[in-house]
Amino acid sequence: HVQLVESGGGSVQAGGSLKLSCAASGYILRLCGMAWYRQAPGKERELVSTISIDGTTDYADSVKGRFTISKDNNKDMVYLQMNSLKPEDTAMYFCKTDGGGWCGGASGYWGQGTQVTVS
Repeated sequence: HVQLVESGGGSVQAGGSLKLSCAASGYILRLCGMAWYRQAPGKERELVSTISIDGTTDYADSVKGRFTISKDNNKDMVYLQMNSLKPEDTAMYFCKTDGGGWCGGASGYWGQGTQVTVS
């Protein structure tokens, strides 16, 4: 079964760094694009970054220059390196598949999330 498992979240001071990981089962990264989303309490879910099957990346304006998305197809891993963290980055972070039916259709497949807290 398809499973996405995030890890690497934690609590850091402003200006610090964290690296999030998303383990994707079933060689998903060879078939699907991937995205990182985040959601803070009381706020709408926000698209943070995407990476396509061929490795093309994109970022929300709020994180450009600070966050870097990458993947390792052989390890079935997606990463989000977060530098120069700000309190406004505090949120639950989720990884998600993009693509057609093999990638979960329009809704995609979602991980359980990992909490990032910046103070």
